[in-house]
Amino acid sequence: MDNINSTKNQSRAVIWDLDGTLIDSTEYHWLTWRDALAAEGYSLTYDQFLAGFGKRNDVVLRSYLGEGLSLSEAGRIAEAKEGRYRELVNEHGIELLPGAAHWLARLKAEGWRQALATSAPRLNVQAVLAQLGIAENFDGIVSAEDVERGKPDLQVFLTAAAKAEVVPTRSIVVEDAPAGIEGGRRAGMRTIGVLTTHADLHADLVVHTLEELPDNAFDQLLGGQDS
Repeated sequence: MDNINSTKNQSRAVIWDLDGTLIDSTEYHWLTWRDALAAEGYSLTYDQFLAGFGKRNDVVLRSYLGEGLSLSEAGRIAEAKEGRYRELVNEHGIELLPGAAHWLARLKAEGWRQALATSAPRLNVQAVLAQLGIAENFDGIVSAEDVERGKPDLQVFLTAAAKAEVVPTRSIVVEDAPAGIEGGRRAGMRTIGVLTTHADLHADLVVHTLEELPDNAFDQLLGGQDS
């Protein structure tokens, strides 16, 4: 047990969000949310969509349709939306955002543990990883079904760190949404904000794209913990 704990304390992890951070999925999500809600008689604006981006479907739907929305109704609408999203991914493909492939490969080569912490349903994650062929980069994957509370709760990040076998204080969260940044901070992790879907993020380091990350960004964020 002591050896296991020692390894966890020495390892370092990057915990990635998926949509809007690693992959360019914003348009697919916008179109499918817009159409799913139109079928319910609700006209969704793009600003409303962005405000909910990165949050769990049940939370988003109640913000649109009211707190009285039942779990069964939320599930029905969300499944229609997500089913169509997966169709778009499978029919038209999906792309990594600039810099994502470079950092995934480099961090893996340097011995960093990596995990996904996403509000997306597991089937969505599986569809995306199959399209891109990047599953081998991750030591743990946490999707919507794996936690009881979504972002900005810290549960998703603590679960991801546990799956990566790294303590939270030696983990860095990379996110594009305020809820994810807040959740990472609550979990005691350093944070990187990528401004793909929001104009401002209160993270330890903020960049417009992953390509802008300084060469030593991840090492510097963990400071002198290895010295």
